[in-house]
Amino acid sequence: MFRKITEYLALQKNTAVLLLMVILVGIGERIAERFLPLYLLALGGGIASIGIFSGANNLTNALYSFFGGYVSDRLGHKRALFLFNAMTIAGYLIVIFFPYWQAVIIGSFFFLSWTAISMPATLELVTRSVPANKHAMGVSLNSLTRRVPMIIGPLIGGVLIEWYGETDGIRYAFIVATILAVISTLIQQWLISVQVKTENHAEVNPAALWREMSAALKQLLFSDILIRFCEQIPYAFVVLWCIKGVGITPVQFAELTTVEMLTALLIYIPVAHFADKTAKKPFIITTFIFFDAFPVVLLLSHSFAALVFAFVLRGLKEFGEPTRKALIMELCPERKKAGMFGFYYLLRDSVVALAAFAGAWLWEISPSVNLLSAFVFGIVGTIWFVLKGKEDKL
Repeated sequence: MFRKITEYLALQKNTAVLLLMVILVGIGERIAERFLPLYLLALGGGIASIGIFSGANNLTNALYSFFGGYVSDRLGHKRALFLFNAMTIAGYLIVIFFPYWQAVIIGSFFFLSWTAISMPATLELVTRSVPANKHAMGVSLNSLTRRVPMIIGPLIGGVLIEWYGETDGIRYAFIVATILAVISTLIQQWLISVQVKTENHAEVNPAALWREMSAALKQLLFSDILIRFCEQIPYAFVVLWCIKGVGITPVQFAELTTVEMLTALLIYIPVAHFADKTAKKPFIITTFIFFDAFPVVLLLSHSFAALVFAFVLRGLKEFGEPTRKALIMELCPERKKAGMFGFYYLLRDSVVALAAFAGAWLWEISPSVNLLSAFVFGIVGTIWFVLKGKEDKL
């Protein structure tokens, strides 16, 4: 019975250890993340420090995806993951031993980008460890596992802050995070099998990677950029629409976030089951449609009940996200999977960073203009993928 469950979920020793690592490091990452603005203010940084922290973190995520892919191809996933964990621990120690707001920003360059920098290596490990007919399931289980720390981490951080205050509480949160990261590193190095020697060729030249990127992957990238514009144009303003526009309380907004996460958790496994048995393109198109629908439904939502429906749709946007990531890995060159995956995210996130600036300008015109503009970008991206998207490298 247990063997059948592990086979169905594409759980092998390597992937099981990876999921444990994602939970341990992820909880540590999320314990203090939500409360860092409070910590910056408590250390005398002011509002400007929060802006610097937020902007720097968004810009470095794109670069770290590319760097993470290159290092994974260069060192192999086992040594690369060790390096990424060591960077995370170094960031925590900077914050623990140097209680200054400048140190928090410096440390955040190391610890807040663990997800972005490790993603190419973790997904390469998944796709190399499980059969080809289980890629979507393996990636989905990884995505599902990443949601667990988003629920547990902030609860632990909140309790520590309530017990010890904003400064000591958050420093204790970083101590707990350090312990979890160390345990994760030891488990990872002990239990992940020594990787089979592969002839990976790490490539750091973006022009060379662009030439090697298949036509199918370029079409997916273009569609994905447009879809992310649909997501990011209103992203920072959703909370304003809900609290200032509709008039719900912050607690109710937290409940909406819970609805979104639970919806995503419930669909990962069943969707992956069917995605591995059939074509991936229909699942990706479906998830793009959910991206498109959210800003319009949000615009039409003027009560808490209506917002619940909108956030269910927001959770359903994860319908084909693991399938999309699995397809990206399948479309990457065999010996440069992690590097090409990181390059894909470098291109996508660098361009999509413009959406945040555009979103602020459109919101100043009016919230309706912002949300409808997002919808238009999403529709164009969806239609493009319907017409141009392919599942093979040709």
